[in-house]
Amino acid sequence: NFDGYGIGGLSIGEPKKVMFETLRNTVPLIPEGKPRYLMGVGSPAELLESISLGIDIFDSAFPTRNARHNTVYTKSEKYNITKGRFAQDFVPLEEGCKCYACKNYSRAYVNHLLRVYETLGMRLVTIHNLHFIQNLMREARKAILGDEFEEFKNSFRR
Repeated sequence: NFDGYGIGGLSIGEPKKVMFETLRNTVPLIPEGKPRYLMGVGSPAELLESISLGIDIFDSAFPTRNARHNTVYTKSEKYNITKGRFAQDFVPLEEGCKCYACKNYSRAYVNHLLRVYETLGMRLVTIHNLHFIQNLMREARKAILGDEFEEFKNSFRR
């Protein structure tokens, strides 16, 4: 009997269907009331599906890895901030976001930083993506406590 249980070796290239089927078969074998830790998943949809299957804790390089590839996550979309359409876009990375990057910098400025290979650009996208994932988890916890998690998960954009 352990204080918690980690599930590893998933999310390393197998189809998502196989990963989730493995979780469906594995999680019921873990004693009730013990933390369940899944290593390496990270996309918002994967996190929410894993939560619905009984996973409690995650770690992932997903937010930072995507920031290194110029991908910004928002509630409505994910986008590559280096695209030309953002060069003159003077709104935050995500409207209404309260992270440091969104409160202080525009899409146009982050676009410029990344196009001139200034590492601050990558840091700002990382800050935003981490904030996005933290908020997603906060909202998921709130939905669980309100017994509304399935609705929350199903309403989340894919």
